[in-house]
This record gives sequence, C-alpha cells and structure tokens, in this order.
Amino acid sequence: MTLKTLLAVSAFALALPMAAQAQGTVRGAERGAQEGGDAAGPIGAIVGGAVGAATGTVGGILGVEDRPRFRSYVRERNVRSYDYDGRVAVGSALPSAGVTYYDVPSEYSVARGTRYTVVNDTPVLVDSRGHIVEVLN
Repeated sequence: MTLKTLLAVSAFALALPMAAQAQGTVRGAERGAQEGGDAAGPIGAIVGGAVGAATGTVGGILGVEDRPRFRSYVRERNVRSYDYDGRVAVGSALPSAGVTYYDVPSEYSVARGTRYTVVNDTPVLVDSRGHIVEVLN
C-alpha cells in the first residue's frame, strides 16, 4: 500500500464518525463502506464499514435520527405503561406475564424479534426474551 493511499484511508477513517454519527449500526456500516470505497477503494470500504458500524452504534439500536420519531410513534398510540419495581435500564429483564409487547414497524430498522413496550412511562425496546435493549428517554 502506498503512503498516499494509507494517508487517504486514515484521514477518511478519522472524518467518518462525524458523517456516520446519525446512522444506526447497519446504516452506518453501509454508508461507511460506500464512502470509504469511493474515497480509497476496497481498503477504504473495509475501514469505512467498520468505523461506520462502530460510530452508528453510538446512537443506539434505532439511531439518532429515529429516536424522536419513534418516541412520537409510541405516544400517538397511547400505549399503556407497565408499572415496574425494578430498574429500567439496558439488560433488565421484564416479567414474562403482565407486560404487553408490540411489534416495531418495519420502517425502523431493528433486529428481527425486537419489540417495544412502555415501562414506568418510558418507551423501551426489548429483545425476544424480554430483556431491555434500549431505553428511549
């Protein structure tokens, strides 16, 4: 690899977090790979994909731009809040009975099996086992 290519890839990798910050993990990886490939070829695509995925995760499961829109979506549906005595935090396991879970619309790119509910007046995303994977404050 030439010094010029290495410098271009490095500069792009450092600039990518700003470009991909508002992306979710999948979209960040896709965009990073595309922009990296455009800027520095195959090596840039590899670096850009990895950096884009990592920086996209900063925004959480939904991504920075989807969070407010999803909170509005949940509020518009007047989803009944479940009163929970435990801590509402990522990793907390909700009970299997008494909580109503709802499907996340396909327009929000989340992993299959991810659902949502409202706990203590706070929307949360949960995995298929009922563990909180994102708290949408």
